[in-house]
Amino acid sequence: MGNKFILDACCGARMFWNDKHQPNTIFIDQRRMEKGYNDYLPNREINPDIIMDFKDLKFPDKKFKLIVMDPPHIVSASNNFRMARDYGVLNKENWKEDIKKGFEECWRVLDDFGVLTFKWNETSISRKEILKVLGRNESLMYGNLMRSKIPTHWFVFMKIPKTLSNLSPPVRTSDTFKSKEEELKKEICECGHDKYLHNDMWDGCVEASSKCQCKRFKLKENRKLI
Repeated sequence: MGNKFILDACCGARMFWNDKHQPNTIFIDQRRMEKGYNDYLPNREINPDIIMDFKDLKFPDKKFKLIVMDPPHIVSASNNFRMARDYGVLNKENWKEDIKKGFEECWRVLDDFGVLTFKWNETSISRKEILKVLGRNESLMYGNLMRSKIPTHWFVFMKIPKTLSNLSPPVRTSDTFKSKEEELKKEICECGHDKYLHNDMWDGCVEASSKCQCKRFKLKENRKLI
């Protein structure tokens, strides 16, 4: 499986895949259903590469670069209806534990800097509630975060190592500006005042407009000598 670096953790009928046999992907599901299980779509089948429960992935840590997780989203005591047969169902009593455990298993087998795409439908459980169950808000990069009339949502997480995710950007302080100002002092005017070679408004003696008598500075607006 050396060339398999993508995982579909609950592939179902692979309905959203452009290439349903993408060669670098392992497709897993905990069930297998032959053609004809859906009477409206007789050619649809659920045929994973490996029968496996996403809550107990038999893969080593950091195995995959890209993972897609599209778990069951319907809470029901019965799986004897068309949508349940297509998508599976969640148990009313322990769906939170099942989803959380499955997400954490996917996170475990995701490599550093890898991407986990999570798909959800609000048929039974809201977008806000499922994100709370998943946690890892610091790793959520983007997705359908705003309220929408469309019930299907996609969320994209990235596994950034803690040594990098905890780094803070440098803060500019007054000392930073002061050091920059010192760099600009390159010359001394003949009158003894500090001279800036580069300033926001003009080049020349910093005191030339008021105290300096040499009047040797140039306006940047028109580069006219005064």
